[in-house]
Amino acid sequence: MPRRRPRALRAQLWANRRRYHPAPKIPGISGRTHAAIARIEFQHQYLGPGSVAGALAEYQRFLRRSGRYLDLPLPACPCCDPLEARDVLEYALRRLRHSARTELSQTVARLDEEFYRRTLPEPRPHRPPGRFGGWWYHRIYER
Repeated sequence: MPRRRPRALRAQLWANRRRYHPAPKIPGISGRTHAAIARIEFQHQYLGPGSVAGALAEYQRFLRRSGRYLDLPLPACPCCDPLEARDVLEYALRRLRHSARTELSQTVARLDEEFYRRTLPEPRPHRPPGRFGGWWYHRIYER
């Protein structure tokens, strides 16, 4: 039986590898911050590739809803829950270094202002079963 050439073996190895798909880009964020976000998404088990960009997109989608006050969707799907998306953003912000954290927190702060403006304070706050239980859990939504 003839021996396979090294070039053919290498081509087969590259063909079987999973292709790398870069995470979606967050508008207004520098390349250095994107690299820092990709690094923490790779290192931490709670985050996956593109989870920060996905959480930011979900949070923005929720805030783009019409009406004076926000209506919280049914909690049947945690991937579509804006509070879960805000938890992911908070988790990432806590793990980023100072310069990357500052840049991402400016983007999140603009969204938080809109969220805070369109919700009401809860008179008797309680700590939910969420991972962080941040201030966003202590707001009332229109039902």
